[in-house]
Amino acid sequence: MQNYDKTNTMAMQKRVNDYISQFKEGYFSPLAMMARFTEEVGELAREVNHSFGEKPKKSSEEANSIENELGDILFVALSFANSLNIDVSEAFDQAMTKIETRDKERWTKKETE
Repeated sequence: MQNYDKTNTMAMQKRVNDYISQFKEGYFSPLAMMARFTEEVGELAREVNHSFGEKPKKSSEEANSIENELGDILFVALSFANSLNIDVSEAFDQAMTKIETRDKERWTKKETE
């Protein structure tokens, strides 16, 4: 397992918290967060379909990008984590350890020189 600098994710979570904390409403409930997350994934799917699928955008549709939609998903994921007091660095480390262990022989490795 590799150790990653948590400074960036901590700063990202703090920036989201600083933004959300200025509003009386605060964080949405977990169920509302899940709905919001699902909505954003749908918007990403739409952009991927426009970029790589057979369904071009209508001329009346606003320009958007996969990058923008991934950013929206990241914001919602960080908001969700903050609302549940989850350290995304720890969550990421746990996920990577699981994947690195479970899938270490699943794919064809590149030849090393």
